[in-house]
Amino acid sequence: MYGMVNKALEDMITERFGENLWEQVKQKAGVDIHAFVSNEGYPDEITYKLVGAAHEVLALSVTEILHEFGRHWVLKTAREGYGGLLDAGGDNLCEFLQNLPNFHARVSLIFPHLQPPNFSVTDVEESSLRLHYYSTRAGLAPFVIGLLDGLGEMFNTPVRSTHEVVRGPQSDHDVFAVHWDR
Repeated sequence: MYGMVNKALEDMITERFGENLWEQVKQKAGVDIHAFVSNEGYPDEITYKLVGAAHEVLALSVTEILHEFGRHWVLKTAREGYGGLLDAGGDNLCEFLQNLPNFHARVSLIFPHLQPPNFSVTDVEESSLRLHYYSTRAGLAPFVIGLLDGLGEMFNTPVRSTHEVVRGPQSDHDVFAVHWDR
């Protein structure tokens, strides 16, 4: 993953819990990197170790950490890093979700070695859809639900997401039922 992911995790933890607890998380994870460089690649293992250590140090579940990280990613990291791309993604939650493939294609121009997830949308209704999430990385479904919650906040649209299909032996991807208030 690019350093911007680990830097965003650091920002979320320091803003919410303080610099001291971030240092404890890094120590527990065995990560001795002083500062993550946003456009530099790092092994995925570092991010997973940091999340696991945060679980232990902060006494939050991995699900809670990933969910909050997803919200933070949308409302802070993405907003500050590429707000123009977010704004071009659509005028409402449904449009934005349908345009996610275009969004990731544009971000890939900035980060050429990026391995973004793939998203597709089916079953679009007036106030719901199904979001299909394909990723080479396992265990990030709570992050996606956090992203959806953050997008709901961004568009002032209360959203409810249900993890309907879990990636595993029966499915090569996750599926989320997404409902919102009109």
